[in-house]
Amino acid sequence: MRRDNLRAIFYIVLKDMRTYYLKPPAISWGIAFPVVWILAFYLRNPKSFEELLPGLVAMTILFSTTAAEAVVINFELRLGSLERLLLAPVSLPAVLLGKILGGALFGLLMTTVVTTGSAIILGAHPQVLYLILIVLPSLFTFAALGALLCVSVKEVFEAQTLLNLPRFVMIFLCGVVYPVSAMPKALQYIAYLMPLTYTVEGLRYSFTGGSIYSVLIDALVLVGFSLIFIYPAFGLLRRKFE
Repeated sequence: MRRDNLRAIFYIVLKDMRTYYLKPPAISWGIAFPVVWILAFYLRNPKSFEELLPGLVAMTILFSTTAAEAVVINFELRLGSLERLLLAPVSLPAVLLGKILGGALFGLLMTTVVTTGSAIILGAHPQVLYLILIVLPSLFTFAALGALLCVSVKEVFEAQTLLNLPRFVMIFLCGVVYPVSAMPKALQYIAYLMPLTYTVEGLRYSFTGGSIYSVLIDALVLVGFSLIFIYPAFGLLRRKFE
């Protein structure tokens, strides 16, 4: 990748962090919603909070990466600021990658806060290597999902509405609060078609112990999902400019 594109990606990430992500609405949506959701289940059965910890971290990854990712591109298309970026010697893939990395970096900050705080409060000792192997591809995957849904629609509000459907379906089917193995077979097949299942599974290995090979498989599946989301997102974004 050319040096101009690398510089552009860096400044796109920096600008998006300042303009969109490090704002109260994004922070509250990225942290407050997952925490409140998990606390609702904790109040029903306080003894099982440790079992909900992987789900809490997974939800933080999901909501923080998509908090603004799903609206940023269309918002800037309306303002015309995205077109001005392309007047510089910057490629369209570099612009899209910068947008995705901005969401992933914000998700990393929020996930670090939630994971560290939860581990300290509960006295948990997760495998740091396992966490890195799962969290990093998860952040990129869900940021790419937000970008894909953003460029799939024309209006800013449509992207958030469209995004809520897969987010809430994944919360209920991907093992966040209810084990996938305890679901009916039909629902298990659906769950394993969704990326959050592999995030939760990998995080559970990180907190409770498991084979590194299982963690690597989950990580590779997440990398595959990220590619599945990125390629059509680039095609749709290019079509918007055409």
